[in-house]
Parts: sequence; structure tokens; C-alpha cells
Amino acid sequence: MARLLYIEASPRKNRSTSIELAGIFRDIYLNAHPGDEIRSINLWNLTLPEINGEVLNAKYALLHGLKPTAKEAEAWQDIVRVIDQFKAADKYIFGVPMWNFGIPYKLKHYLDVIVQPGHTFSVLPEGGYQGLVTGKSAAVIYARGGSYTGDAAVMDMQKNYMELVLRFIGITDIRSVVAEPTLGDADEVSAGWERARLLAEQLARDF
Repeated sequence: MARLLYIEASPRKNRSTSIELAGIFRDIYLNAHPGDEIRSINLWNLTLPEINGEVLNAKYALLHGLKPTAKEAEAWQDIVRVIDQFKAADKYIFGVPMWNFGIPYKLKHYLDVIVQPGHTFSVLPEGGYQGLVTGKSAAVIYARGGSYTGDAAVMDMQKNYMELVLRFIGITDIRSVVAEPTLGDADEVSAGWERARLLAEQLARDF
């Protein structure tokens, strides 16, 4: 039995394209893998620990082999609990709308919490980094109001950033579904939705 974690980054619920597509993906996935378990995190209902001075002091104390204060250690444990929950999954689904060419701040906060040395990546003695979240797969469902192909691709800091972070922590099997455009000409929106829906259905069966 595989454990799948769905991370929802849109607050729009029934008006969200990324949520609707992720729902289609999950339904087909469960039909194809009825013994698997899906757990969901709605980032808009989740109270994430702040990355404040105490957290950073604890982080750097541990990196340098020092002992953090009791208060710093307690703050750091709040970070570790979120990381452990994330790492307990075998597969991931992210539902990600584009905000200002990038990702919602709630998702950025979540990623800032889980991307930590010694937990999701390591620093190599000879230089460079190595991801520690290996042998896992991620499906990322993207929605964006415009089309970011051709010359506009340089403005895409949504998909590019997500893939960079996931690869950095060791996840190399990344499946992507992009719904674009979600605004504008009705025929283009409809065609974009249909392309994304068919791809989501196809990927979900083999995920």
C-alpha cells in the first residue's frame, strides 16, 4: 500500500481549476490503486511554524554541532514535525495556481519549512548538495490565467520553481499537468481545460 499526500495550495475551492483537476487525478488514481491511502493538507487551514530567529538559531547551532537552547530546540521540533509528515508519504500531488508568475505564499512557506539540511537535503563535504527524499514521485497540477509558452515562458516562475525545489530535495520522478489559459477567450479556455483533463486522467492511471 502506497501513501499519497495531496497538498492543496488554492483557497478558491469550487472555483479553483487546480483543485478540480487534482480531484479528477485523485479519483482516477484511487480507482486504479484502490488499496492506496490518500491524505490531504489544505495549506489554508494549516498553521505552519514561523521561521523566526529561534528556528534559525537552532538550525545553525545543529549544523555547527552546537546545542540549541531549550526554547530554540522546541521551535525547531515544530519544523521537524512538518518535515516528518511530508517524508512519510510515498507519492505527492500538488495543486498549484499561479500567483504573480509564481506560487501562492502559503505554498512557499510550506516549502521553506520542509527544505532543511539533514532532513530533505544534505551538504556534501566536497561541495554541492544531495537530495534525501528519494525513491518518491510527485504529480503537480498547475493552473494559470494566461499561456506561458514561447517568449512568455521566461515569466513562468511557477512550474520552474516547483520542479527546481522538488529535484533539489531528491524527487526526480515529476509528472506535470498544466491548465492554461484559464482566463480569456472561451474557446481557448475550454481547449486548455480539455487538454489538462485528459493528461491528468492519463497520468493518474500510471502514477
